[in-house]
Amino acid sequence: MKFNTSEVYNAAVFSFKGKLMGGPEAQGFHDKLDEFLSAGKKNIIVDMSDVKFVNSSGLGNIVRGFTTVKDAGGQMKLTGATEKIDGLLSITKLNSVFEQHKTIEDAAQSF
Repeated sequence: MKFNTSEVYNAAVFSFKGKLMGGPEAQGFHDKLDEFLSAGKKNIIVDMSDVKFVNSSGLGNIVRGFTTVKDAGGQMKLTGATEKIDGLLSITKLNSVFEQHKTIEDAAQSF
């Protein structure tokens, strides 16, 4: 669960790479998310354009992040979901939970 962070316009961006799975690396995502929220940055974008594989634990971590952001009064949006990931979101009905955009810029401008 490798990721980089950046800021675009008024949003914090988490760009994931490779495999999005659970495990000890997932705690780093939640710690960084808490750091952004504590700093008052409540517009969060999760960029999945470089994600090759997602398992149930990885998806669970994104849902947990979504809940954390929502409880803090913020919004989390997804970008760059491949057809495979989009299919997974559809099967799990999470496509009705997550607002999705094609690009990071589109998502940032939608806040």
